[in-house]
Amino acid sequence: MSNRLFTKDTQAIFWNNNKSAIQRMLDYDYVIGREKPSVAAIVAPTSSNKFEKFFYGPDEIMVPLYRTTADAVNEHKNADVLLNFASFRTAYDVSMEAINMGDQFKTIMVTAEGIPERLARKMNQAARDNGILVIGPATVGAITPGAFKIANIGGTIENIIKSKLHRAGSAGLVTRSGGLFNELCNIISLNADGVAEGVAIGGDRFVGSVFIDHLLRMEENPDVKYMILLGEVGGTEEYKVIEAVKSGKIKKPIIAWCIGTIAKHFSSGVQFGHAGASANAERETAEAKNAAMREAGIHVPNSFNDLPQTIHQVYTDLRKEGVISEIEEPEVRTIPKTRKPKNFICTISDDRGEEATYAGYPISSVATPDTGKSIGDVVSLLWFKKVYPKWATDFIETVIKTVADHGPAVSGAHNAKVTARAGKSVVESLVTGLLTIGPRFGGAIDGAAKYFKYANDNDMTPQEFLAFMKKQGIPIPGIGHRIKSLRNPDKRVEGLKKYANEYFPSTSLLDYALEVEQLTTSKKDNLILNVDGTIGILMVDMWRALGYSEKEIDEFIESGTLNSFFILGRTIGFIGHVLDEKRLAMPMYRHPFDDILYDVKPAEEIK
Repeated sequence: MSNRLFTKDTQAIFWNNNKSAIQRMLDYDYVIGREKPSVAAIVAPTSSNKFEKFFYGPDEIMVPLYRTTADAVNEHKNADVLLNFASFRTAYDVSMEAINMGDQFKTIMVTAEGIPERLARKMNQAARDNGILVIGPATVGAITPGAFKIANIGGTIENIIKSKLHRAGSAGLVTRSGGLFNELCNIISLNADGVAEGVAIGGDRFVGSVFIDHLLRMEENPDVKYMILLGEVGGTEEYKVIEAVKSGKIKKPIIAWCIGTIAKHFSSGVQFGHAGASANAERETAEAKNAAMREAGIHVPNSFNDLPQTIHQVYTDLRKEGVISEIEEPEVRTIPKTRKPKNFICTISDDRGEEATYAGYPISSVATPDTGKSIGDVVSLLWFKKVYPKWATDFIETVIKTVADHGPAVSGAHNAKVTARAGKSVVESLVTGLLTIGPRFGGAIDGAAKYFKYANDNDMTPQEFLAFMKKQGIPIPGIGHRIKSLRNPDKRVEGLKKYANEYFPSTSLLDYALEVEQLTTSKKDNLILNVDGTIGILMVDMWRALGYSEKEIDEFIESGTLNSFFILGRTIGFIGHVLDEKRLAMPMYRHPFDDILYDVKPAEEIK
């Protein structure tokens, strides 16, 4: 474990969408000038959203949301802190899951109080066995000023700056109490140069890390020049610190005080706020621990009121000795008083600069012939925010050209022509054609990809796939053609298969579909893999070869991405038919009577 608790690169996964606490972290990030936000992801088990918007200074950022910790970890390998804001009913399970994730997490903070003590002890031991530092339960967290802070620790931004928590000082601060932590930070800022690292270990009886864990680390942390320990009545953890000082394990100066000295004036045992703040023996009293620490050479004031003076004295002495040098105050960014959330989000293009960009690439870098870029490249940028290799962009372009038109008789082209002849504009005519695209016209691309992939993912044999589709009562999308057959193959399909076999790294789904085709054509020779099916299946093979996960490909299919290729291509053909009607100056269209079966019976009269 590094002797520094957090750095300016530390990122956390935040469990539970506690928006106010997350916003405070991000405001702190902005003020101290972090390059990347401290919250990498949020786990929100009940949310169906993909992200949450937060302010980052005057602007907004999107923080991704996940249903499970495992999903978040899978996408954010560098996030090594888990901020567990689950309720006491859930906090144990969330922490144990994180502890068992190998070496993903170095630190886990548990904010819940009231976790059953048996479970807390089990959780804490599991964390120790795995080399994970647990802060809490029942804590407000920790802070490395100028680098990273957990949630609400330190209070408001105004209080943080006032307490010099926006940049590193010289003191290492460890307390049990979160409320008194903020007060101590303020005292240290008034009487010394601030805090280098601060931890509120938590108020429950059994916490994951105790005073000695943090003080031993701070002893090795060069940023910490002296340490301040605020204990309380109850427990014996302070005696471990005493032993470390006596044995020489801790050499840096320690200032310490145990609150709760008033307890001696009560005739019976009194618990002071925290579950662990109750003396069960003489040596657990605040008075006994203060005396023992003073005897060991620790700087212990005569009362809490004298603590500021003691801090100032130790700090002044270390300055004189040259251990602590002057701190250069950094420039502090300010949070705007009023911030307005944006109504729209755009992640594909930006037109605010001198030149508009497609997914970060200036239009001029892809538009002109000398760039060597095609429509396929523009699609890969604007639809997928990726720079696809040439074999993939050429395939996209091939698909667009292949589906551009299928004659004037299909429903979309027919609608566009009829509307154009009614005197409507190109846009109006085009829209009527596009509105016909769906499950019956163009939808086979989506359907073929969906069902063939499902069968392939679930290791169905071609025979099992046919039986499955029959049971569903659904004709297999992408199979069958009215005119083309084995004896009269579709040249478009042949061209797509030839291209894929020559340029695709692999065609596992196409190979599977061709096995299915062997079975379907054995029944009827026009039950071939048609052009829609071939396109849908090869799109899946393309995305697999480009490294997309099966889940990402499923999302493409469900969102209508495949049908979008048909829409884009067929738009070219529809416009062609509309312009053809305009060029020929065709009159208003009226369907001939002899092509309509009239079956009009007298209306039934209701009395």
